Amino acid sequence: MKSLNIPKIDFVGKRVYAIIVSVLLVVASVFSLSTNGLKFGIDFTGGTLLEIGYEKNVDLADVRATLDKANFKSADVQYFGSTKEILIRLEPQSISSAKLSSKIIHLLGDDIDIRRVEFVGPKVGEELTNDGGLAMLYALIGILIYVALRFEYRFALGSISALIHDVIIILGIFSILQIEFDLTVLAAILAVIGYSLNDTIVVFDRIRENFLSTRHTNPSKIVNDALNQTISRTIVTSITTLLVLVALFYLGGEIIHSFALALLIGVIIGTYSSIYVASAMILALGISKQDLLPSEKEEQEIDNRP
Repeated sequence: MKSLNIPKIDFVGKRVYAIIVSVLLVVASVFSLSTNGLKFGIDFTGGTLLEIGYEKNVDLADVRATLDKANFKSADVQYFGSTKEILIRLEPQSISSAKLSSKIIHLLGDDIDIRRVEFVGPKVGEELTNDGGLAMLYALIGILIYVALRFEYRFALGSISALIHDVIIILGIFSILQIEFDLTVLAAILAVIGYSLNDTIVVFDRIRENFLSTRHTNPSKIVNDALNQTISRTIVTSITTLLVLVALFYLGGEIIHSFALALLIGVIIGTYSSIYVASAMILALGISKQDLLPSEKEEQEIDNRP
């Protein structure tokens, strides 16, 4: 009876179309990253960020003109949640945060409310950039070793290819849309790596079980059956996660807007890559039942157990 509830979707048969979509997304992401780059926040570039509130609606053009006259040539001004709140980003200044706040109040008027001032030195920003890149690299290396030990090297390469696919596309979307990339977004990407890996390992576990328990020798059929057997769990997990992230995106406020967006993109892309990219990779690498059978030494150790 249980088999009646298992869908019969031809995931493997559609993998060529999925690979084409993935290639297009990755190429577009790499192109944008190489031409536009990422819009790094002050966490990585260094500088000063000021959140300012007004009693009435404010015109950004007027604020930019005022700052430009005061020699803040590269000031970035944008609305922050409403037209009565703005966010100003300045390059590293030679004066203290207190003096800078006083100068901004003098320029923009005494009726403004400076709600937040953040300062990051250029050296600290450079260190955060290097440490963030290393954090992602170490995470991917650790995952490669873990999956290779738990499954088999083809599974490890499949999971890593899916994770790299996810990270590149998330970075590409942030580059194309020029959304600010800060430490919260980096944290979201690391969370997506863990989420996507969890989905992939669930699929890989079922693939391995099917290889060892079935008499069929067609890898494509075995992988497709495993994907159908785990798809309900994958969809339920993704939908419940997306419901929370959508609420966080719309109701969490501007401060975590980029964080929630990165997770939203990551969950969608991560679910897709677990189904198509990871499984397509292990099939392309020629996985077979013999690759998953224990060696003679392992069989002897199992037989000698009490």
